[in-house]
Amino acid sequence: MNEIRRIVTGHDAHGKAVFAEVGPLPTVVPLATIPGTVFHEIWSTQDTPAAVGNGADPTLGPLVLSPPRHGTRIRIVDIPPDTEEFLQHGADRMREAFAQIGEAEASTVKAASPHPLMHRTESIDYGVVLEGALTLVLDDSEVELAPGDVVVQRGTNHAWANRSGAPCRMLFVLVDGQYDPALADALAGR
Repeated sequence: MNEIRRIVTGHDAHGKAVFAEVGPLPTVVPLATIPGTVFHEIWSTQDTPAAVGNGADPTLGPLVLSPPRHGTRIRIVDIPPDTEEFLQHGADRMREAFAQIGEAEASTVKAASPHPLMHRTESIDYGVVLEGALTLVLDDSEVELAPGDVVVQRGTNHAWANRSGAPCRMLFVLVDGQYDPALADALAGR
């Protein structure tokens, strides 16, 4: 898959629009526990409304799955095809895999889960299939996705299954969220 180029704009001391950066992403993280999975960190914001200025690159530092509290995160993820070994034994490594992306507790996989990558975050995630194909797996149903498809994922338990035999690349924009109290109560019992 092609290298991702990031273009970041800013302002000079006189308020003139300038290019602050044009080049490769400084933070690209392959997951050791799921070979072929690569996180390409593009940007994040820490607040709403987001501070607009010439601040430091927010992607430097440890990889974290969810957006910051009251913030956003944009990334591209390369997702390899599922292997028979991964489907049979991957669940044993998921807590470790999610720990590598800063949130071991996001993994919800259990013995009866429909896919080893089942997880949940308290966020609204917009996912766009850029290349390849995936299947979005929920607790008891699934939908096949193709390039151009957009998923609005609202804090649900889910997994991205790649049954295509080829890598898939997805763009994700994650927005910090908070469960509605009635939904939070229902999820606490699961």
